[in-house]
Amino acid sequence: MTHTSTDRPGRRAGGAVVPVLAFAGIVVAVMQTLLVPVIKDLPQLLGTSPSNATWVLTSTLLSGAVATPIMGRLGDLYGKRRLLILSLAVMVVGALVSAVTSDLLIMIAGRTLQGFAMGAIPLGIGLMRDMLPREKLGSAMALMSSSIGVGGGLALPAAALVAQHSDWHALFYGAAGLGVLVIGLTLLVVPESPARAEGSFDLPGALGLSAGLVLFLLPITKGSDWGWTSGTTLGLFAASAVVLGLWGVMELRVKAPLVDLRTSARPAVLFTNLASIMVGVSFYVVSLVLPQLLQLPTSTGYGLGQSMVTAGLLVAPLGLTMMVTAPVYARLSAKYGPKVTLILGLLIIAIGYGAGLGLMSAAWQSLVIAVVLGAGIGLAYSSLPALIVGAVPASETGAANGLNTLMRSIGTSVSSAVIGMVLANTANNVGGVAVPTMHGFRVSFLIATGAVAVGLLLALFLPRRTPAAATSQLRASSEEDANLARAEEVLRSFRGRVLDAGGAPVAHAKVTLIDRRGRQAGATLSEADGSYTVAVPAQGAYVLAATAAGHGPLASAATHAGDERPVDLDLALPGETVTA
Repeated sequence: MTHTSTDRPGRRAGGAVVPVLAFAGIVVAVMQTLLVPVIKDLPQLLGTSPSNATWVLTSTLLSGAVATPIMGRLGDLYGKRRLLILSLAVMVVGALVSAVTSDLLIMIAGRTLQGFAMGAIPLGIGLMRDMLPREKLGSAMALMSSSIGVGGGLALPAAALVAQHSDWHALFYGAAGLGVLVIGLTLLVVPESPARAEGSFDLPGALGLSAGLVLFLLPITKGSDWGWTSGTTLGLFAASAVVLGLWGVMELRVKAPLVDLRTSARPAVLFTNLASIMVGVSFYVVSLVLPQLLQLPTSTGYGLGQSMVTAGLLVAPLGLTMMVTAPVYARLSAKYGPKVTLILGLLIIAIGYGAGLGLMSAAWQSLVIAVVLGAGIGLAYSSLPALIVGAVPASETGAANGLNTLMRSIGTSVSSAVIGMVLANTANNVGGVAVPTMHGFRVSFLIATGAVAVGLLLALFLPRRTPAAATSQLRASSEEDANLARAEEVLRSFRGRVLDAGGAPVAHAKVTLIDRRGRQAGATLSEADGSYTVAVPAQGAYVLAATAAGHGPLASAATHAGDERPVDLDLALPGETVTA
C-alpha cells in the first residue's frame, strides 16, 4: 500500500505554474514532430537507406514509450519537479548530440535521449493535482494534456520554416534552447510537490515493462519495412506477449509495483486507457494525411500544390484549437463531468473525419478539417487526465498518468503503422516514386472514424460520476484539502498498545494491517510506551499482526466499523477476535 508523505511542506503554487508546465508539455511534444518536414530527405542527409533513416523517428518513439511510466513512478517516489527537470535535461543533451552530427548511429542516440522528455506530461499533471486548488485544476490539467497536440501542431510550420531556410541541424539547436528555457522557468516558478509515495522503485518491473514495450512497438513501427507476416515481425509480437504476461504476473506479487495492475483494472481506469488508444489513433491520422495532401502537386489531379511552410500553417490550427478548447472543457466538465466531455469530443472527431471525406479538394477545406478535429481531440485529450486522477490515489497520480500517456503513444504508433501501410499499398508508382492516392487518404479517414467509434463504445462503459462527485474527488488536489484528507485518514485507524506477558509495553514492535485478500494495508512501529496507530483505508474486516524481537508473533482479527476503540496486542497470548 502506498501513502502520501509530506515531510517537507511545499511552497504555494503561483499563477505562473500552469503556463510554465503547459509550455514544458508543448516543448516536449515538439520533439515528436521536429523532423516531419525533412523526413523524406533524411536518407540523403544521413547518407543511409530509407529503412535505416526511419530509426531516427522510431528511436524517439520507443524511448518515450519506455520513459513515460517509469518517470511517472519515480516522480511519485522522489519528487515530480525533480524528475521533470531531469527529463528535460536529458532532452537537451539529446538535442545537442543530434545538432552536431550527421552520423546515423550518433543521431539515433541523440534522438533516443530526446524521447525521454515524454515523461514530462504525466509529471506536469501530477504537479498540478498536488498543488492547485480544485477550482483551477480542471482547466489546468486539460491544457497540460492538450499540450501534446498543441506542440505537435505548432511545431510543423515552425520546423518547416527553419528547414526550408536554414541548415536542418538548426532544428536541434532550437529544441535545446527551448529545453534550457523551460528548465530555467521550472526552477524559478514551479515548487516541488509535497506528495510522496512510500516504497522503493520496482527496477525488475521497469526492466520487464521496457523489454515488453520495445518488443511490441518495434514490429509495429517497422512492420511495413520487414513485412507484417515475416518471421521477425511475428516473432517479436510473440515475444512481447510472453514478456508482458510474465511482467504482469510479477507485478501482481510485488508490494510496491511500478504499475498497480489492480488499480489499472478498475473500470474507470481500464476503459479510460483503452479509449486513450483510440484517441491517439484518431489524432495521428490527420497529422499524416493533411500535410501530404496539401503538398502533392496539382498535376496528380487531387494534390493541392502548397509549399512545406504553407502546409504547416494550414495544419497548425489543429493545435491552436486544442489550446483554446481547454477552458471550454473546464466549464463543460464542471457541469456534466469528464465522461460526458470525452464522449462529446469523440463525437466531434467523428463528425470531422466524416465531413473530411468530402472536403479534400481545396486548401481552405483542410483548414476546416483541422479546426473541427482540433476541437474534438482537445475535448477528448482534456478529459483523460481528469478521469484518471479521479480514480486513483494522489500518491499514484504520476504513475497512473504515465500509463495513460503511454496508451496514447501506443495509439499513435499503431496509427502510424496502419496508415503508412494503407498509403503505401494504395500508392501509384510515378517515375519510381510512390505517390499517395486520394483513395488511400479516404481509407485512412475511414480507419480514423472506426477508431473513434470504438472509443465511443469504450467511453460508454465508464462508470457514471456526477460533476459534484468529480469535484469532490479532486478536492484533495490542493494542499489544504490534501492535509484534511490525511487528517481524516488518521482518525480512521486502529490504535492500542503492544504488551508482553507481564503487561509491560513492547517498544518498536512491528504492527502490520492485513486485508481480507491477504495484502498489507498498512504498517507501523510501536512507540516506547507500546502504543501504536495504524490507518485503515476503509471499513471492514482485517487482521492485525504484531512481531517483536524476543517475542512470539501474534495475529488478531479486527473489524473496523467507523469508530476508534483501542485494540491491545498481547504478544504472550494467542490471537482473539475484537471489534474496533
